Amino acid sequence: MEIGQLQSINARIAGCHACALAKGRTRTVPGDGDPTAELMFIGEGPGFYEDQQGSPFVGRAGALLDELLARIGMTRADVFVTNVVKCRPPNNRDPEPSEIAACEPYLTEQIGGIRPKLIVTLGRFAMQYFVPGAAMGRSHGKVIQSGVHRVYPVYHPAAALRQGALARVLREDFDRIPALLATSERPAAQATAAAPTGRADPAKQLSLL
Repeated sequence: MEIGQLQSINARIAGCHACALAKGRTRTVPGDGDPTAELMFIGEGPGFYEDQQGSPFVGRAGALLDELLARIGMTRADVFVTNVVKCRPPNNRDPEPSEIAACEPYLTEQIGGIRPKLIVTLGRFAMQYFVPGAAMGRSHGKVIQSGVHRVYPVYHPAAALRQGALARVLREDFDRIPALLATSERPAAQATAAAPTGRADPAKQLSLL
């Protein structure tokens, strides 16, 4: 994605009032990182610190994400990180379907512009954006073909901070990312323009890759 295109998306997000989340936000959180990244991370939505700073994953969960990236020899500058919704839901509640729908054009454009080799979803809501109804316990650590994109669900870093047992699972799932990147290719630009995200059937699309 060209820097100008990314800046245009960010500007439109900053001026967006398509849903009620705009009324309570301090700042929009469009996402940041390398607009040509091979690896894209998608979380659920901004929290308190993200809302204050306008960047994704800057709290404790962000520190853990940085640690996990370091495990696989990467930094934030090497990847692109964003969320399904670009404004903080009140009290960090789950985003509502109408709020996800309001932000979908922005996420679709981000994915279509970056054309990552692999999309890593962080947590249940980001996973279910691509695979409605999928269960995290069954789906994490498996590659899902969603439209023209390869999607790799993992637990959200915040969940790993709350439940220590998940931290080991999350580390193990992260450790497989370099090998998955090495065997993945960017979707063709024409293909992403025609079907930027797509939806997968969890009963048919889960892979043991």
